[in-house]
Amino acid sequence: MFVFADFNSIANQYIAELRDVTIQKDRMRFRRNLERIGELMAYEISKTLAYQNTNVQTPLGTANAPLLLRQPVIATIMRAGLPFHQGFMNYFDQADNAFAGAYRGHVLGTDVNEFEVALDYISSPDLAGRTLIIADPMLATGRSLEKVYHSLLRYGIPAQTHIAAVIASPEGVAYMQDRLPQCHLWLGAIDSYLNDHYYIVPGLGDAGDLAFGEKV
Repeated sequence: MFVFADFNSIANQYIAELRDVTIQKDRMRFRRNLERIGELMAYEISKTLAYQNTNVQTPLGTANAPLLLRQPVIATIMRAGLPFHQGFMNYFDQADNAFAGAYRGHVLGTDVNEFEVALDYISSPDLAGRTLIIADPMLATGRSLEKVYHSLLRYGIPAQTHIAAVIASPEGVAYMQDRLPQCHLWLGAIDSYLNDHYYIVPGLGDAGDLAFGEKV
C-alpha cells in the first residue's frame, strides 16, 4: 500500500485544497486538483510496470530508452471519478479504458443508513493478462469498488490490479485488504473514520457534487 500523506510532496498541497471549503467553491480548481493527484499516482504506479529497451531514432543518431511494454486499462466509477481518471489518462495517454456506473442504491431493511450498491452500467476492453487500474476518488466502505472489480472480471482476469483513491477510511482500507488482498492500494490519505452515514471524516464532502454540481 502506498499513501502520499506518508511523505512530503506537492500531492499533500493538492489534497489540502480539495478539502478546503473555501477553495472547493472553485469547481474548476477542484476538478484540476483531482486530475493532478491522478497524474502523480499514475507516475508512481508506472514505476511498477514492465518495460523493454527500445532504440529511438533521433536527428543525430540512435538513443536507447526503456519504454512501457504494454499500456494499462484504466477504469473509473462515474461520475465522481472522471477528473481523477483524466489525470491517469494524461500520463497513460494510449491506455484502454473501462467505465462503471455504480452508486448507493435503495435502503436495506429498517436502518436508513444501510444501503446496497447499485451497478447499472459497465463497459470494458478485454482484461485478460492486462494491468488494471481502478480510479475512484473516495474509498469509504469499499463495497462499490469491490462490486465494480468483480463485475469487470467478466471481461477477463487481469495480471495485476491497482486501486487508486484520493481519500480513504480505515474501515474501507481494511475491507479491501480483506476482500481483495490481490489488489495494490494507492491512496492520497487515510482519514479518521466513517460516520453513521458511511461518509469519510474529515473527508472532503461529495466529490461528484463538488466537481459537477449537486444532484437532484
